[in-house]
Amino acid sequence: MNPDYRGRIAPTPTGYLHLGHARTFWIAMERAAEAGGQLIYREEDLDPQRCRREYAESAIEDLRWFGCGWQEGPDCGGGQGPYRQSERYPRFLEAWKRVKEGGFIYPCEKSRRDVASATQAPHADDESEPLYPEHWRPPVGTGQNFNEPGALNWRFRVPDHRSLHFDDLRLGPCAFECLRDFGDFLVWRKDGVPSYELAVVVDDAAMGITEVVRGEDLLISTARQLLLYEALQCPAPEFYHAPLVVDRNGQRLAKRHRSLSLRELRVAGHSPEALRSTEDWWSGLDENPES
Repeated sequence: MNPDYRGRIAPTPTGYLHLGHARTFWIAMERAAEAGGQLIYREEDLDPQRCRREYAESAIEDLRWFGCGWQEGPDCGGGQGPYRQSERYPRFLEAWKRVKEGGFIYPCEKSRRDVASATQAPHADDESEPLYPEHWRPPVGTGQNFNEPGALNWRFRVPDHRSLHFDDLRLGPCAFECLRDFGDFLVWRKDGVPSYELAVVVDDAAMGITEVVRGEDLLISTARQLLLYEALQCPAPEFYHAPLVVDRNGQRLAKRHRSLSLRELRVAGHSPEALRSTEDWWSGLDENPES
């Protein structure tokens, strides 16, 4: 038993949650319970253009139906919360100032389209994020005269000739090569929104998260975030990257798979017990599910 264990589930309310989200969150809940620790619910609702209150409220309702529970967050019997990233902007701005003053980031006028069309990108398969061209980097120290992010992108200067190693609690030893597997990444967007990488690190550190459970599609984010933990001089949590749930064609689920959202599955009459327990989970999605 580890009463100091603190895990979290952190949905992004840009659409209805699908079965893949729920299975990952269920694993997070089980691991927290097995450790005798706590689970925190946090809404990652930073993007004002895509995040909607409707999706945030449905996520809580749908996860409760699926059987998930938490000790801190909305609707948890007097615990702390809710935690919404949209209400924590001052923390992210302070982190931006710290990494800027440490010389870890620089302002960038290039758009994602610019990066995608560069000769170095894409560097691997179609789902890989393009590598930011090294020759676009400004001199070290650029941006130190800024007191606010302004209407610019800000990127983390990934160190040269560096390997990042960590032991994933499911996958075992993992390693990524800086400037080969990933390049300079966004920490702040020109529309005034901190990046996923920065916001997650700041919040997980502030909330004392000791283990992050998330899908294995985010392995590369772990490598980036380890650099941010170092820059902010914060201890990094442990990581458990859960297997992805895929559709009949072997493609991982996304919010565009409306028929596999928890909401649609619930309306169709599928039981949460069957969806949670089956290994061959497609067998629980027959055309005439039992109510």
